[in-house]
Amino acid sequence: MDHASFAEICLHQLKMSGVREGEKLVVLTQGNERLDYADAFMAAGARLGAKMYHMRLPAPPVVGQWAVGQTGLAAMPDAVEALKACDMLIDCVFLLFSPEQFAIQEAGTRILTAVEPPELLARMLPTKELREKVEIAGEMLARAKVMRITSPHGTDVTYKLNTYPTVCEYACTDEPGRWDHWPSGFVFTGGDDDGVDGQIVVAPGDILLPQNMYVREPITYTIEKGWVTDIRGGLDAELVKSYMAAFNDKRGMGMSHVGWGMNPNAHWHGMTPGEFPGGMGMEPRSFYGNVMFSTGPNNELGGPNDTACHLDIPMRNNSLFLDDEPVVIDGDIVVKDIQMQRH
Repeated sequence: MDHASFAEICLHQLKMSGVREGEKLVVLTQGNERLDYADAFMAAGARLGAKMYHMRLPAPPVVGQWAVGQTGLAAMPDAVEALKACDMLIDCVFLLFSPEQFAIQEAGTRILTAVEPPELLARMLPTKELREKVEIAGEMLARAKVMRITSPHGTDVTYKLNTYPTVCEYACTDEPGRWDHWPSGFVFTGGDDDGVDGQIVVAPGDILLPQNMYVREPITYTIEKGWVTDIRGGLDAELVKSYMAAFNDKRGMGMSHVGWGMNPNAHWHGMTPGEFPGGMGMEPRSFYGNVMFSTGPNNELGGPNDTACHLDIPMRNNSLFLDDEPVVIDGDIVVKDIQMQRH
């Protein structure tokens, strides 16, 4: 994508995120990564009359595996203070789950993460309709006391919902202290710490993130009182267990967030060869009608588990019920107020 086209989609994003003349925006990058993102956002913000700054961190050290919540900002308190003082931070590094991000949000800075390939950002631009539908879904989820998920493959799991807030992601942010991720389009919450029980069967075609791989044979999770007590299956199950064991942290077996995808522009097949390289799987997290459960940290929701061992698993053709009322049936959203036309 050429610079002018990239700047145009960034301009759309900044308008959707309520950027006004005189606001102070910082684009955060590290090393040589996503410098073109910074250029595009800087040009777009200047057209809106915002005060634009680019903060470029040193390149990160090479690490053996991706660990959520660990960022170069941890050693740079002065940089964190500068980010607290701006109106909006455009995060091209990926600060999610980090103490630094939480501190920046608490200061009132709104944050937009943008790390996916430009072509994907262009196809999954935020829209007013997506935001409205996701917010309605968020209100439904916030009212619910129990979520149940079932599937033809044998999933039957219950989440008690009495503890944690609901989070809406619709790919733009115009409210102080609010974080969002471009692209996105889903809602989620967390089960009570001891309130998730049952079985989840991850079926062929479901997705393991951050592995960015499609499951080829079933993986059966047994969950008791909010903790994974058993993972069974073939090679894919062994890969999951080996990955989790490498963190040497039993808290990785905790149940993290849960919810469903709502973006009709997101493709389930978005990780197949020929699509865009790079990125971290926001498209499969967002595809319309997916039900996604996660393991590991719940500190994003205010919970006590801040383990770096995190998996997101979007599943196809599942059914999801809130207080026994159907929301998703066999991978299709059935509540009229939150339905969207698939593209």
